[in-house]
Amino acid sequence: MNSIPDDLGTWRKERRRELIARREAIDRGTLARWREAIDTHLERGFPGLANGTLGICWPHRQEYDARHLAAKLRRAGGSTALPVVVKPRAPLVFRVWQPGVTMASGVLGIPFPVDTPEVVPRAVLVPLVGFDESGYRLGYGGGFFDRTLAALAPRPLAIGVGFELCRLPTIFPQAYDQPMDWIVTERGIYRRHGEGLELLEAPRSAAPGTPASPVCYAAELERNRTAE
Repeated sequence: MNSIPDDLGTWRKERRRELIARREAIDRGTLARWREAIDTHLERGFPGLANGTLGICWPHRQEYDARHLAAKLRRAGGSTALPVVVKPRAPLVFRVWQPGVTMASGVLGIPFPVDTPEVVPRAVLVPLVGFDESGYRLGYGGGFFDRTLAALAPRPLAIGVGFELCRLPTIFPQAYDQPMDWIVTERGIYRRHGEGLELLEAPRSAAPGTPASPVCYAAELERNRTAE
């Protein structure tokens, strides 16, 4: 069993630095392939993302780039929004975003829309600096997404997006840490089940030669979750 570090803040800061360095060492070709794999998992696994507003994040330091998926969703009739830091230690707000809107540079130099309408997204793709085997996320240390998911009503579906190389046994979650409902990496789709992550497998009835598709299973689980 992992014991909680004496100084959890310092421990998380060190893990954060290590994981970002690991991510930034990914070559561009590999990064593009992993992004395309994540796009495919999200498109097939969560077809309802085009219905309503999806919150995404502007890619920072070689994070998964959701802008390609966002363009497809908008062409299908969906809407996308970016988070805006209002003030320290406060929940984020989301503003409608599409190419061409007026942007400004915010915290960490990340762009945000200046004067578009505020919205509450139906689902949010939450970037992962790291994630653990219980579905908790390690972010950049500001606590913005934890506060946001706790404050928004209704709470958006939280889909963590990141890479397998950023997986940890645990982040030693605290009471304020908000778990992800789902985590998607280049490997596939994970459902948070109880206190662990479950990698969704292809349906047993899939015909021979059919591409492995945990995504269809994920979509059905999502419909069931909404109906509960």
